Amino acid sequence: MQIATAEARIGVTFASKELLAQAFTHRSFLNENRNLGRGHNERLEFLGDAVLELAVTEYLYAEYPNKDEGDLTSYRAALVNTIVLADMARALGFNDLLLLSRGEARDQGRARVSILADAFEAVIGAIYLDQGYGASKEFILRTLVPKLPEIVEEGLWIDAKSRLQEKAQDVSGVTPCYVTVSEEGPDHDKKFVIAAMIGAEEVGRGAGKSKQDAEQGAARAGLKTKGWL
Repeated sequence: MQIATAEARIGVTFASKELLAQAFTHRSFLNENRNLGRGHNERLEFLGDAVLELAVTEYLYAEYPNKDEGDLTSYRAALVNTIVLADMARALGFNDLLLLSRGEARDQGRARVSILADAFEAVIGAIYLDQGYGASKEFILRTLVPKLPEIVEEGLWIDAKSRLQEKAQDVSGVTPCYVTVSEEGPDHDKKFVIAAMIGAEEVGRGAGKSKQDAEQGAARAGLKTKGWL
């Protein structure tokens, strides 16, 4: 693993280079390299998850003084979910820094998404141990928090399916249903396109790597179409 490259992408110079290397070491890699003399990143991920939640909570509390606990909780959940964390890890170039077994390295599907998200949290944990809370919070504010305005503006924090069902039932007495328009790709990298229907009316479409994600996208599009967002 190239430590200097990792530090450049993270924007932090580590006192303990071994700690940084551990943040990118997946459990599967140790199964094939038992004499590495280093642990995997799961403990760092556990620590980083707690630091991430605190830093984001502090930011939301200060940034949105007029929002109640429910909205702040929803904002936080939308920001720190696995997909967002994995996307940020991918954007920072973590994919080619991860130390994985040969089998895990070939998997570009849902397992890789989880591994990338875990690595992002492990890096936060490593920064916390190496440099303290201030440095780890600065990393989170610099990388992840800029995604928050988009999440708020696009309504990505809303459980769109529940909202669409509630509004459709109130307005028309009809419960929405979801129809699969297309399903493409191999099992490990599917793409679903799903339409949200209110009666015979198609109100929106969504795409995603799972039916659940695509249904949420379709419901969100339906809320926009009907002016219910």
